[in-house]
Amino acid sequence: MKQLNLLLPICASLLTASSLLIPTATIAKPTVLARNPNCNNARTQAEINRCTQLSYQNADRKLNQVYQQLLPTLSGSRRRKLISAQQAWIKFRDNNCDYERSLYQGGSIAPSIYAGCLTEMTQQRTRQLQSYLQPDR
Repeated sequence: MKQLNLLLPICASLLTASSLLIPTATIAKPTVLARNPNCNNARTQAEINRCTQLSYQNADRKLNQVYQQLLPTLSGSRRRKLISAQQAWIKFRDNNCDYERSLYQGGSIAPSIYAGCLTEMTQQRTRQLQSYLQPDR
């Protein structure tokens, strides 16, 4: 991933320099990034960023399903405690991932770092909530 980021500025400057040599009439129209790129073969940082965002959205969807499955099994104070814990966990997750992203602030990889962190922490929390659904708890 680091090598790709090092090559992107070089490629961009080469493309800019070479475009000066091509008559304007021969320059193709810019391509629009697909809404859902092939994440098994993401080639640009923008595609990688989009794919990590999609991965996070899927992890978040799964977390919410498990959370909604767990809530009705709890009563009174345990339910309130889980809600409070979940709210605190979301703040912690977001702050922790913001910290991880800060190392790359301003770089094109920053969104991918943030979404990757969100995904990993969300998957961990999902496994934790799933364990609360086990009958032997």
